[in-house]
Amino acid sequence: MIEHLYIHIPFCPNICPYCAFYKETAGRDRVELFIEALLLEAQFHASELLPKTIFFGGGTPSALSFSQMERLLDGLHHTLNLSAIEEWTIEMNPATVSSDKAKLLYEAGVNRISMGVQSWDDAVLKTLGRMHSSQKGEESFYLLREAGFRNISIDLIFGIPYQSLNSWRNTLEKTVLLAPEHLSAYGLTYEEGTDFFRQRSRGVMKENNDLEAEQFELADAILESSGYEHYEISNYAKNHHESKHNLAYWLGSDYLGLGPSAFSTVRGERWRNIAETGLYSSSTIEGKTARDFEEKLSLSLLASERAAFGLRTNQGLDFEKAHPWHQAMVEMEQHGLLYRTQDRWLLTKKGFLLADTVGEIFF
Repeated sequence: MIEHLYIHIPFCPNICPYCAFYKETAGRDRVELFIEALLLEAQFHASELLPKTIFFGGGTPSALSFSQMERLLDGLHHTLNLSAIEEWTIEMNPATVSSDKAKLLYEAGVNRISMGVQSWDDAVLKTLGRMHSSQKGEESFYLLREAGFRNISIDLIFGIPYQSLNSWRNTLEKTVLLAPEHLSAYGLTYEEGTDFFRQRSRGVMKENNDLEAEQFELADAILESSGYEHYEISNYAKNHHESKHNLAYWLGSDYLGLGPSAFSTVRGERWRNIAETGLYSSSTIEGKTARDFEEKLSLSLLASERAAFGLRTNQGLDFEKAHPWHQAMVEMEQHGLLYRTQDRWLLTKKGFLLADTVGEIFF
């Protein structure tokens, strides 16, 4: 049985200039057809699903209206066996959090929120094109607490143009005061097809690798001293609140993705759904395939992926699984990027900063 389910909800109230995930602004008829198609796709896979984790990503899943979210949640409860759920996460934009919606989610069994705050600096939020203010972000956090959520993750971004080290320090310290159970700190990437990518290409925006490294190291210092365990390159958890869903990805478990642009990896096969909501919806409702890409994964590729992603976590990579790359890993050790325990390879602090370079040895 497949134990990990991802559901892509592509709708956003606005399009952020740095985001490369598939998303679109919502029209009511389009959303209604999407929900119908999504529930049909879930029904098609219901016999092979017994999810322990569910993750609603996007887009902005919380951009769905109360009635749309209610229809989707009710449909999933009627379609799938949800008796084994341990963690059910939904991504939320602070601008779309309301007490009614938070209560609906909590009562439906959602038990983890990932909220994209990104920064507590209003000038930085404006650069990112975010709809919310720092005040709204804080209000939304407390609304979620009042609704009953005791597992909240806050997403932050560093390496943003015009973001000073002091601004980043203030954002980290404000987050620590709120005491979320989990925190993600991502370095900004300039993804092709985004407005930020185009601005960098024109020289309007420039990367500062030295400052970004300082910001990464500052996050590590502040968060670990505040009781957060740095359990993956960009992720920190307090009191064993690691993301079970994301750990399943990183450690190579099978997962099913529903919705437009969603990937699945099941029993050595990988496929992707059409990255266009209208075509995804019409194809699914008409009983046609919504896939636009499929491949059979070799055992060697699966082993490489599991090694590369597993090494990014604090579980590291055991010697037996690392054997095919032993010599390359010794060289990385000599450069100070890896170290060994009794039976495992792990990234050093320097290795965290150059994790993508280390990962290349597996492919």
